[in-house]
Amino acid sequence: MAEELNVRYYKPRDEFKLDVTDIENFVYDMSRCIKCKGCTWVEHTYMPGAKFMTRCPSATIYEFDAYGAYGKMRIGHAMAEGLLDWNEKALEVMYACTLCGACDVGCKRNLDLEIGLTLESLRVKAVQDGVGPMPAHKKLAANIEKKHNFYGAAHKDRKGWLTEETQPARKADIVYFVGCNASYKNQEIARSTAKIIQAAGDDFMLLPNEWCCGNTLFSVGLYDEAKALAERNVEAMRKTGARTLLTSCAEGYRMWKVDYPKLLDIATEDLGFEVIHLVEYAGDRIANGALKTTRPFETRMTYHDSCSLSRLSEPWTPYEGKRGWMGCVEPRLKRRRGKNGVYFPPRDILKGIPGVNLVEMPRMRENAFCCGAGRGTKEAFPDFARRAANHRLEEVREIGAETLVAACPWCKSHFSEVTGENGDAIQVLDIAEVICASLDASA
Repeated sequence: MAEELNVRYYKPRDEFKLDVTDIENFVYDMSRCIKCKGCTWVEHTYMPGAKFMTRCPSATIYEFDAYGAYGKMRIGHAMAEGLLDWNEKALEVMYACTLCGACDVGCKRNLDLEIGLTLESLRVKAVQDGVGPMPAHKKLAANIEKKHNFYGAAHKDRKGWLTEETQPARKADIVYFVGCNASYKNQEIARSTAKIIQAAGDDFMLLPNEWCCGNTLFSVGLYDEAKALAERNVEAMRKTGARTLLTSCAEGYRMWKVDYPKLLDIATEDLGFEVIHLVEYAGDRIANGALKTTRPFETRMTYHDSCSLSRLSEPWTPYEGKRGWMGCVEPRLKRRRGKNGVYFPPRDILKGIPGVNLVEMPRMRENAFCCGAGRGTKEAFPDFARRAANHRLEEVREIGAETLVAACPWCKSHFSEVTGENGDAIQVLDIAEVICASLDASA
């Protein structure tokens, strides 16, 4: 019996897919984790010093191996082998995680294991096994099912952010997907985005009946519910005939560009339209002269790389193949390493605004530390999320920045809440607000 277990434990699975609905696809990845903790530490050539040397919020805050990716891989592997069942602590370990992608970037530097997909698959397994998601997530899922938005607010109020100055066109090549947060909570982001598009001389339209993108549903393992939303939203977008879907939300950007194709088993390029973030759009329009950000914005500013716009934003391509000796795969698999996220457009935009003194935090781009609120974390583990945000804010204080800018309304909401609790004097803004405030008044 021991010999049979040993063979099953070490033998790689010959055929596999990058399909998160079957944990068997990731037994190899879980079994090959060597617990090097490259997922936790900032890689040594980029490490800014002893004070800010970690990039995994879970391992940093909980300070126990089970909460790091290396712990989750061992727990998940034991579950896949039938050697361990779910319990309350195992469920907490799997969900006390922002799925920020830092561990995946770290592992891709060394072993090329699919840690991020494994963590998504383990949450899908939790739901399949009838133990997940967390109670707080079930409430959010009910909100989305009944009211089509994260907050459970009245669906009829979704366009309440619109003003006389920010009216959409009936038909346009650009669809602005507003998202739940900017529709209901940070409406200034939606209004700023609309003004930027109009200032560039373009029209935009809205989906006839916008629903939640389903980011939280997918993130907590409610795969079937997320897939139904993906099918519904992609069909609605295709019916508009528009060539571009623009979002000012990093979570929504990742969902449309990466996770919808993942759910629909297609490549990003097969969606039938291009998915762009506001910073990509604005960067292009500034470069060709359509937008002029000439009004001064006097401040010492730093930019926070929202996880879903950075290391999680690379396009998706389905994969099915075979794994052979030493883990070599056939056909060749182009790994998503997080190096090609949307890093330069926001920085170029901010550097070009008069008066802005842009200073970088010690951890930036693919090594940035998550705000702590993403992908259902804040709702189920508010204390963990708050501590992660405070850890990131230590960097803002360290460099003496007066203004913290992000490109996601969820980051803005969380940082604003935590700085308010702390009594910090740090100004928290979304990049849409900064761009809008800097537009040439004569434009």
